[in-house]
Amino acid sequence: MFREMRRKKQALTEEECRDILRQGTSGVLAVSGDDGYPYAVPLSYVPDGDKIYFHGATNGHKLDAIRRNDKVSFCVIGQDLVVPEEYTTYFRSVIVFGRARVLEEREEIDHAITMLAKRYYPEDSAEHRAEMIEREYAAMAVIELRIEHMTGKEAGELAKRRR
Repeated sequence: MFREMRRKKQALTEEECRDILRQGTSGVLAVSGDDGYPYAVPLSYVPDGDKIYFHGATNGHKLDAIRRNDKVSFCVIGQDLVVPEEYTTYFRSVIVFGRARVLEEREEIDHAITMLAKRYYPEDSAEHRAEMIEREYAAMAVIELRIEHMTGKEAGELAKRRR
């Protein structure tokens, strides 16, 4: 169903991919947009096992696209070091493929949005966090991406160094 990576020597392990997802703070979600055009949007996220959570407004292009076609991809760049004298970049990145859905159940939404809040403001008190979530709840949608396939790749120069 999913393509094999062409440059297998540059492939990252699943654990390395998950490390990039854990360490990253933003990525780009790609959906099938209006009139067959791809739509890619940068988002903050939090990984949770075989799921990734995002939040946003309760309506808009992203949600319309997900409701129309739940197949999405999500890319996180873990490293992007430009090396001008070599005319290259020393990169590490992950692409996740899966199905997205807008969460509907309060328990699921609370779990996901609390994880997001803790990730981006870990020092916040539980009381203040709950207050902020409740204040924004009606204007917020939470999206769950279930990972079906994940690949990671690094620059050939980085892969050679590891061998």
